Amino acid sequence: MNALHSTAAPPSSAAERETAIEARGITKIFGAANGFMALDNVSVAIRRNEFFTLLGPSGCGKTTLLRVIAGFEPPTMGVLSLNGRDISQLPPNKRPVNTVFQNYALFPHMSVANNIAFGLEMLGKSKSEIKDTVTEMLKLVQMEHLRSRRTSELSGGQQQRVALARALAPKPEVLLLDEPLSALDLKLRKEMQIELKRLQHETGITFIFVTHDQEEALTMSDRIAVMSAGKILQVGSPREIYAKPAERFVANFIGESNFLNATLAGDSVTLDAGGRFTVTPPEGVADGEVSVLVRPEHASVRAGEPGAGELAVTVETIVYSGDATTLHLKLATGETFKAKQPNAPAEAGVLPAEGDSAALTIAPGAVTVLKD
Repeated sequence: MNALHSTAAPPSSAAERETAIEARGITKIFGAANGFMALDNVSVAIRRNEFFTLLGPSGCGKTTLLRVIAGFEPPTMGVLSLNGRDISQLPPNKRPVNTVFQNYALFPHMSVANNIAFGLEMLGKSKSEIKDTVTEMLKLVQMEHLRSRRTSELSGGQQQRVALARALAPKPEVLLLDEPLSALDLKLRKEMQIELKRLQHETGITFIFVTHDQEEALTMSDRIAVMSAGKILQVGSPREIYAKPAERFVANFIGESNFLNATLAGDSVTLDAGGRFTVTPPEGVADGEVSVLVRPEHASVRAGEPGAGELAVTVETIVYSGDATTLHLKLATGETFKAKQPNAPAEAGVLPAEGDSAALTIAPGAVTVLKD
């Protein structure tokens, strides 16, 4: 780490001081001429001390970008900076970056404490510093009582905590996490989501997390970058990504979605199925035919004929899921629509039945114009 700090000038601008990792025009092509382009001119700035998630389907380039940041894959083109210093050509062992992999890569014959100590020993730390750091890490991940147990004797969640402690022990400037929760069962995965966020908050280290699980991304992240086909389509807070997706792919990938045809005129859209709504169209979207998004929880359904501001629908299927009921509807245009309503005792008997005609209300501000 000291060698890294001595090879380049410190960051000068305020923007550089706020940024931990910055990718500028990163392109990665595997193979010779006409090879596979895994990353296509990716540019993104990841702030210090934030939990940043790369989210997208398999093959979108998120793990490749993580490997470029780690130094395991050199970029074909572009510049990668860490705290204002160009690290594009630095090997992994010269970068103040650690990675937690999907399989944790622990030493099964070693104790928990020795697994955590191993990386520090390779860095040549003193015995007293190693001892103190191991104790600190065990306390951080709440595993002091298991310090002498072999990792082969631990549960999946416990093994993941050891992997995190080992990666955090050298106090990296950035911690990379490559789908580390994928092997855990649902309940444990939800617990570890909260645990990871706690660790990031307590250490103040920049976490860059890779996942294809939208719930993980929304639960833990300060900001999310949604990726597809080697490109970053949108970067924003979980609320921004969910409530105001810029493109149809982002809207479809994050949460449940209703896509409807409409006509845009200035700051309002008129649905083909009826109803006019005030909107803020994305930059570059011209008046005319557009697609709009409405989330299922932003609409409600009642039995009876539609009144002013309501749309006529037919109830096709009703799905009860405990905390909510989802009604699968058909509009007069033939378009389908899902409306999700929370369940409460007072609402018993209020909802229409399957096959009934009903009235659909879309909440003000719930209609988002998309870039297709």
